[in-house]
Amino acid sequence: MAAKNAPSKIKPVKKAPTPKAARLTKHDQPLTPVKLTGRGRTLSSKTVFQGKVFWVTRDEVTEPGGVRATREVIRHNGSVVILAVDTRTNPADPGILLIRQWRHAANQFLLELPAGRIEPGEKLIPSGRRELLEETGYRARKWSKHTKYFASPGFLTEAMNILLAEDLSVGQAAPEDDEKIEIHMTPLSEVLRLIHAGKIHDGKTLIGVLFYAAFWRPGA
Repeated sequence: MAAKNAPSKIKPVKKAPTPKAARLTKHDQPLTPVKLTGRGRTLSSKTVFQGKVFWVTRDEVTEPGGVRATREVIRHNGSVVILAVDTRTNPADPGILLIRQWRHAANQFLLELPAGRIEPGEKLIPSGRRELLEETGYRARKWSKHTKYFASPGFLTEAMNILLAEDLSVGQAAPEDDEKIEIHMTPLSEVLRLIHAGKIHDGKTLIGVLFYAAFWRPGA
């Protein structure tokens, strides 16, 4: 008969195995990141769609790293985006010129910076002047390059060139027949509030305004 109050046998707890990735030995070497160099090469290209604003090609390509693939690409001349800023009315909170228009692809009205397609052979600043005047009636005496990005580089060649337009004056807009546009000169603080509240969904506007706000200083 077992003695009363005899201590029960406690099974030893097995130690969890060390994860394989953590068991390094002197023979293990850290992985060296692969550095890709060179440029891609187009072996063949066929236009499969031709539209008014863009065209689509199906390309057979070789790319750095030994990749050979078929790429379907939307071809576009590129766009100019105008960040028109009024620093005279209220230097402490400059006005940002926004437009509001219906966007069929997004199925909603969007608040945006003015923008448009660069015509073949057209330079950036002349294109910006033309688009700003056509869509809003505004002119700017001072122009400079703000930033550039690719809208969706996985399948779209369109480069978005954002220009900073300053020293503004108001004129008469002349939008195209299929453009119905509202014009809103909005304080930077309000534009930032709308962005952080999730009320502005247009990519070029988010990038242009936030980039400007990151470097803008009152009175600069």
